[in-house]
Amino acid sequence: MIPDTLAITLVGVFGITGSAIVLLCAVAMFRANDALSRINVFSPATGLAMPLILLAAYIYTLWHDGFSLTRLFMAVAGFLALIVVSSVASNVLSRSTFAGGAPVWRHTSPNRLSEAPGDEDAGLTEYESTLADFDIDDSEH
Repeated sequence: MIPDTLAITLVGVFGITGSAIVLLCAVAMFRANDALSRINVFSPATGLAMPLILLAAYIYTLWHDGFSLTRLFMAVAGFLALIVVSSVASNVLSRSTFAGGAPVWRHTSPNRLSEAPGDEDAGLTEYESTLADFDIDDSEH
């Protein structure tokens, strides 16, 4: 069994941190300039915040009900599913949004989705030419 103070602290920290990340991602979605940015902004909520909330729920059940191999398996499977599904879903949503003709913000650079297959290096020259627009110094890299 986990000591009461430790369990309550861990559940609170993981649960509140995960919830705060979801809230920040939701606020950032309203500030995003286009559909692709909105999809990209929500990825931390599904890839980081939801696993933290799942971990808080597992620690609570571990503290309240004791260890169960079934619950451990469910938590690990849920964690892995969240990681895999969030990355695949954001990729598919972004590509389908772009293919559907949604407008892309004019400062999105490099825009790899708009390049023809086989033009892997075409976006790099565009990226380097727009660095001056954003006052970014990449001389260290």
